[in-house]
Amino acid sequence: MFGIRDRGSTVGREVLGGLTTFMAMSYILFVQVGLLGSKGVGMNDGGVLMAMCISAGIACILMGIWANYPIALAPGMGENIIFIGFAATMTGWGAGYLGWQMALALTALAGAIFLLLSTVGLRSRVLNAIPDSLKSGIAAGIGLFIAVIGFSYGNLVVPGGALVDFPGFEGNIEAWLTMIGLAVTLALLAFRIRGAILIGILATTGIALVLGKTQWQAPLAMPGGLTQTAGGFVPGFANLWKAIPGHGLEIVTMLFILLFMDLFDTVGTLVGVAKHANLMREGRLPRAERALAADAAGTVIGGCLGSSTVTSYIESITGVQAGARTGLAAVVTGVCLLAAMFFGPLVQMVMGEFGAGKFPMIAPALIVVGAMMLRAIRDINWDDATEYIPAFLTMIAMPLAYSISAGIAIGFVSYAFGKLVTGRIKECPIIVYVFAVLFIIQYAFVMPKG
Repeated sequence: MFGIRDRGSTVGREVLGGLTTFMAMSYILFVQVGLLGSKGVGMNDGGVLMAMCISAGIACILMGIWANYPIALAPGMGENIIFIGFAATMTGWGAGYLGWQMALALTALAGAIFLLLSTVGLRSRVLNAIPDSLKSGIAAGIGLFIAVIGFSYGNLVVPGGALVDFPGFEGNIEAWLTMIGLAVTLALLAFRIRGAILIGILATTGIALVLGKTQWQAPLAMPGGLTQTAGGFVPGFANLWKAIPGHGLEIVTMLFILLFMDLFDTVGTLVGVAKHANLMREGRLPRAERALAADAAGTVIGGCLGSSTVTSYIESITGVQAGARTGLAAVVTGVCLLAAMFFGPLVQMVMGEFGAGKFPMIAPALIVVGAMMLRAIRDINWDDATEYIPAFLTMIAMPLAYSISAGIAIGFVSYAFGKLVTGRIKECPIIVYVFAVLFIIQYAFVMPKG
């Protein structure tokens, strides 16, 4: 069914890869509740957790069975921040406006539009039209982005007077745990031990248990609260309709931002993961429209149940590195996400008891994977400035802007400009020119400042 032998894998590797991906992305279970729950935009904590697990789990299973790729999906971090901003903005429109319900309605609408665009093949054409040098730049840029996230989670860097500061190791237990986990993972990888990344995560968690930085949790807890969030999009749509006369342009702008963010976050992740797993065929991703449809279906389900935009996850690279090459790994991750509704306390143990945004048990995995993804730069044509400069701008912009979409935007614009100014117009696909113009419009006139 999955063609496991044809892709040079085994069932064991696929299961291990799926589990590894789940462990690497499991932080979203708690970050999501923190951002959208009672301490965030005011949604029910249990409802947010259930909505996320159900929508992401179904999306992963669809990705695995229908598209047969080892790519996991869950609510995107960038999209979460936008969701919060939209909810706050719409609440500020006056009495009677339901902020998070309206944001859910926009999310569901964006997902439905994406599902339609996926069925007609527009999104897959965008993905397959990306030039090879930009594909390599995107893959490497995501690697740098992942590594930066890992350094932040491990408290190895903090925001500072420059871009970041190094806080040192004195009293910095997160940094010590990160470095220990990094050393364990590096040693295991050097000896070519399969499952090195997952073993590194578990070993670091064991040390944190001994040090008292995480506590053993009762493994089971019954989920609840979905009725408090599911269907919230219905009054949200009513509110959006009511707001059109006075805020129609703002609503269209919000929808435009959601569409652009999800399109290029997903495209960038698919390219990065597929290239790393050697799943590209002559520069194209087979069954791309199916992968994109799974992403869109997850967003629709999430918007209806009470979750923000579901998108493909860059942490899928950890599963690929552990050996995953087929959709079975995504199915395993999806089952884990569905089960996480019942094992929330156990997953919490892996996340530990650290400061906000600190996850040292996961940080080493992200740093190592980021390093692995930089291998993509060897495929860039370093003798052609119109190829290597856009690729470089793409890869450096992602970690600096903390956004996959921003990196792709500057890559598209610079690539189109380079081919245009040198008279090599036909070397750039038409669709790249079109989106380069749209990106310029987005960032110059549409995207809100800050």
